Amino acid sequence: MKCIIVDDEPLARNAIQRHIASIPGLNLSGQFSSTTSVGLFLKENEIDLIFLDIEMPGVNGIEFAKTISPNTLVIFTTAYPQYALDSYEVDAVDYLVKPIESERFRKAVNKAFLYHNLLKSNKQESIENIEAEYIFVKSDKRFSKVYFKDILFVEGLKDYVIIQTREQRIITRMYLKIIQEHLPKYFFRVNKSYIVNIEKIEYYDNNDVYIDSYEIGIGNTYRESLLKILHSRSL
Repeated sequence: MKCIIVDDEPLARNAIQRHIASIPGLNLSGQFSSTTSVGLFLKENEIDLIFLDIEMPGVNGIEFAKTISPNTLVIFTTAYPQYALDSYEVDAVDYLVKPIESERFRKAVNKAFLYHNLLKSNKQESIENIEAEYIFVKSDKRFSKVYFKDILFVEGLKDYVIIQTREQRIITRMYLKIIQEHLPKYFFRVNKSYIVNIEKIEYYDNNDVYIDSYEIGIGNTYRESLLKILHSRSL
């Protein structure tokens, strides 16, 4: 998978370069100090993944990501964790907060590899049957029965959804808003990219909900309604 780094800080670029060098199959094709300098390069070169800083002179990373080809994945790198929710608005694979830990970097890249393979395969798998308590999902040439009560959350990326349970991750082609229409009432959309099972939330604060080992940000649009529901359940 071919990648580039876009960051105005030389030390940050060097750190990301070292992380990239430690992962087989991830090949660095260039480094850029601004979104302006990388624009022409992307017109002439096919890149699979961009490690993109957010706070940069001129056009920032969020705005630049909106202009990138849908086949190019983005992992945001930032010193400001408050930008995490903004990353969902442009279908970013992940966001990494500087200084970036090796294991966290590897986790984000593994996710990028997964989505890259999906985009390349162009599979036509989908949800085949929806009942009151479960759904049948076609994935990897077979049908998987998934009970709603076992789902931790549903994540959307471009035109795929990822159904996450404790035991498995099922990936299928469908828009998030379509599956949302069929989920029971104990599922709630917490940001543009995630719908969570409220019954599975272990704890929460004003900014995030925590399910198993997953930390999921609460979007501004959804915060008031979600917190009202969670507060009422706490009482």
